[in-house]
Amino acid sequence: MEFSERLKELRKKANFTQVEVAEKLGISQPAYASWERGTKKPTQENLVKLAQILNVTTDYLVGNSEKEITNKELEDIEILFRKNSEGLTDDEKVIFRKELIAFMEERKKHFSKD
Repeated sequence: MEFSERLKELRKKANFTQVEVAEKLGISQPAYASWERGTKKPTQENLVKLAQILNVTTDYLVGNSEKEITNKELEDIEILFRKNSEGLTDDEKVIFRKELIAFMEERKKHFSKD
């Protein structure tokens, strides 16, 4: 699934209009609509904000992961991230968050096999 399709699907699932999401991001509705049409892509900063607004990981949002993490799992990851990311640069935090999510997904697979 393309990013634009996933973005639109997640927005509708969250019961938001394009205007509401654009307002939460501090951008115009036409700018947001261009992302759903696939003519433009959001900045990394807006991508992170979108993931937070839509309660998904950035990896899921951009299509790097086909598994949508539940809100509870996302909350657990966020708690671990906040407790362990102090002192990291913004770039290091992005990498750490991705690695933390990947680790938790792998452990979950391992435990479901047992």
